[in-house]
Amino acid sequence: MSAYFEYNDGGRAASGRKGTTGDCAVRAMAIALGLDYDACYKELAQANKDNGRAKSVRHGAMKDVFSAVLKRHGWVWHSAPKFEGRKARCSDMPDGMVIVRMSRHFAAVSYRTVNDIFDSREKMVYGYWAKE
Repeated sequence: MSAYFEYNDGGRAASGRKGTTGDCAVRAMAIALGLDYDACYKELAQANKDNGRAKSVRHGAMKDVFSAVLKRHGWVWHSAPKFEGRKARCSDMPDGMVIVRMSRHFAAVSYRTVNDIFDSREKMVYGYWAKE
């Protein structure tokens, strides 16, 4: 079964932000949880600050910080499925909405459709968060 791609900025443009930045965690969270982009940005930025980092997620979020925030919303981490002779991809994710972790990137995946600002379908997936 193959994966699909749908352009989705998670409400970033609608929030008045311009340009590009490393906000994939914010976009993935806004899309997957159905929350406002600004609310997700503020929550992740505060979590970053609470963990001794800058109060910003313009340059990304660390997995431990992102995981803690998602856990508060009832999402649980799962390792990617294992396959003989190949790595897991977005097409291997379970049905429903999940947030996948790839190399230096997070993305929302709904029924094997990547919702993001660029096509990351072919990137290896390390694991994913799903609602409990």
